[in-house]
Amino acid sequence: MDHTLLEQELKQLLIRECDKEDDIDWQSIEDDEPLFGQQSRIAMDSLDALQVSLALQQHYGVRIEGAKDGRRILNSIASIAAFIRQQQ
Repeated sequence: MDHTLLEQELKQLLIRECDKEDDIDWQSIEDDEPLFGQQSRIAMDSLDALQVSLALQQHYGVRIEGAKDGRRILNSIASIAAFIRQQQ
């Protein structure tokens, strides 16, 4: 899959699944921007992480196992994209 196309799709999926369409434009998200924590504009919580994980499984056929791996993989758009590329 095209490098930038995957990242664009992931940003759109993230905004949709975290219900941030009214707050954040997907195009303004940087690939290495943190998705969790106080420095994050997205400010994902555990429920958001679960929803994003399920959406990734549906759309890309990848499974994220466990909270520790989930936090590492869902750290940024770049880390999610790297995980998907590694699994496919």
